[in-house]
Amino acid sequence: MANQLAAANSSTASTNGPRSVPDEEIGRYATTPAPLETAVLSNPNSNVLPVHNGGSPTASTSSKDSSTVNIQPQSSYLLPPPATSSSHVVPANPASLATALRAINEGGTSGLPFRDRPPPHDSPYSKSISSTAPGSPRIPPVRQNSGTQTPRVRPHATTLSIPGMTRSNISPDGKIADRDVAAKLVIIMVGLPARGKSYITKKIKRYLSWQQHDTRIFNVGNRRRVAVGMNSPMIARAESNPMDAPKQVAKILFNGTQAAPPLEPLNGTQVVSSLESPRRNEPAEWDLNDPNATPMDQSANFFDPKNASAFRIREQCAIDTLDELLDYLISGGGSVGILDATNSTINRRQMLFDHIKRREPKLGILFIESVCKNPDLLEANMRLKLSGPDYKDKDPMKSLADFKERVRQYESAYVPLGDYEEEHAMQYIKMTDVGKKLTHFGLEGFLSGGIAHYLSSFNLAPRQIWITRHGQSYDNQLGKIGGNSELTERGHFYALTLYKFITQKRKEWLVEQKNKIAQASFPPQPGDRSPPYPELNRELEEKNTCVWTSMLKRSIQTAEYFEADEDYDVKAWEMLNELNAGRFEGMTYGEISRNHTGEYTKRQLDKLHYVYPGVGGEGYLQIISRVRDLVREIERIKDHLLIIGHRSVCRVLMAYFMDLTRDDIADLDVPLGMVYAIEPKPYGIEFHAYKYDEDKGWFDELPNYVPQRASDQNA
Repeated sequence: MANQLAAANSSTASTNGPRSVPDEEIGRYATTPAPLETAVLSNPNSNVLPVHNGGSPTASTSSKDSSTVNIQPQSSYLLPPPATSSSHVVPANPASLATALRAINEGGTSGLPFRDRPPPHDSPYSKSISSTAPGSPRIPPVRQNSGTQTPRVRPHATTLSIPGMTRSNISPDGKIADRDVAAKLVIIMVGLPARGKSYITKKIKRYLSWQQHDTRIFNVGNRRRVAVGMNSPMIARAESNPMDAPKQVAKILFNGTQAAPPLEPLNGTQVVSSLESPRRNEPAEWDLNDPNATPMDQSANFFDPKNASAFRIREQCAIDTLDELLDYLISGGGSVGILDATNSTINRRQMLFDHIKRREPKLGILFIESVCKNPDLLEANMRLKLSGPDYKDKDPMKSLADFKERVRQYESAYVPLGDYEEEHAMQYIKMTDVGKKLTHFGLEGFLSGGIAHYLSSFNLAPRQIWITRHGQSYDNQLGKIGGNSELTERGHFYALTLYKFITQKRKEWLVEQKNKIAQASFPPQPGDRSPPYPELNRELEEKNTCVWTSMLKRSIQTAEYFEADEDYDVKAWEMLNELNAGRFEGMTYGEISRNHTGEYTKRQLDKLHYVYPGVGGEGYLQIISRVRDLVREIERIKDHLLIIGHRSVCRVLMAYFMDLTRDDIADLDVPLGMVYAIEPKPYGIEFHAYKYDEDKGWFDELPNYVPQRASDQNA
């Protein structure tokens, strides 16, 4: 018997892989396994041993008289055997154990020795089975600490969330999940008037929304103007973001009643209402409870820190606007809320910070301050302010004097970001002269870091950005998608006309800019609402023109005439390649609809989120992620730029510059033969569209052009 046991042990030791249990522990294993379905651990003092190779766990008992050991089902947590004396070890049956081990190694009924059998699964323990028990069924893991009995205390991670590039169980679309409050962000603007805060907020909002992070601007000045009934009913310029004007008036009571709410938007234009009362000059003190109080004009005296009544109004407007912002982030599905106001004192900033933390302590808070030291930039900003709602249709000279007095009132109490915020661990970014210099402190979270990177690429240089598709290709003729075909003869004619047209427009633009500079006056004349660029005439004459193409033949060939002219700098970018259609490359939409009806239907239902199947297949969200760095480069360079791209890429770029909603990106009409001119301005962009006339060999401007949806639903 001893020889048999020794032979069995020797045979087992020769199998591949390490043994899971030492030789002296063999006696702890049961010789008669029980089925899992009926296994019950009858002895409360038994100890569960680790499971090997997916087999059933076994147990040792402290009873010397036990001849069989019952088995409990596999558990997520299996306890190791305690150190016990030999008196507590279950005696093994040497003859039975040797027979069992010999049967395993010699093949048993399967005909194959154990060491030669394929493992039942890919477990690294598959070669170290030392039990004859049948394999246990796989029990899926149960998520721990996800119930109400053990609530999660710490906030969830704030790692990168990119729609189309990341997904999780709580966020299949890759957006910041509602539960991940710590990943959301409140941006609080800081700075004196006419320092470009509103310009910066709109750029940030456009950039984050384009990346599919739900972002809105909450402007305290808009709420203040409505709250004090400053103007007669006024129609504001239509904005893509309806939150630029408040949904409801601040909760300030006028003459004992709440102010009238804003009118509903009409035809996409935001209409702001106010109390229909005659205007009068603002008194030195204004009592909210005064029954004879009337709406007051927003002269500089209203912004005097010593004006207690006006101070209370401005504080209340700020808090009400902030509450609206917090509602949007906490319960409205938003990811980023931007509070656009001066917030120029430490007390105001601390008040806002404390208010946010009281409502939701896990929300991220980022202060962004805009500082202007360049006198040319400050002049341009002031000129823009004189065209704004506070001074609309007023005498420009008096308006300028009043505005400068308002700035002096703010300066008397202004404290820049710095030591106080650093001592209290408040993250901030300070911009000087709109991106010339950038300072930041304690940035936390991927949104804050991405915003800092984006702000570092700002510039206000006058330039033109042209976007067009390539000329007609052979695949275009056949209606095929993707591919890498060459231009047709008509496509080459388009390339030549495009070269002549851009060259002519460069000359016209330079003359136009010089004329504007020569005719500009400060303060502006009544009716002049186009502030000048804060740039010198010298820089206009030194401007180059870059031409960017994709690495596909039809795009490169469209730039062949620019390549032959040393006055243009031509570069090919893989980022600008057309959307990859995966296994549908080279097919027509008709073929896809007939042969792949399910995929065709999925794309029609949601083109923005749809991803083509197969190796390399992409969707529009992948294109956005791909060209993100390219967009920052476009913002950085000061030269003219012509982009010769493809339909999907042009749609994505147009959506960024024109601040289109996510519902418009994948359906934007960008046909062959169209050229779009985008001219960044200190207050936004100037947009022009030109259509190719093949018969005339030139481009005709389409006046008052607005983006449209493609008529072809397949495109």
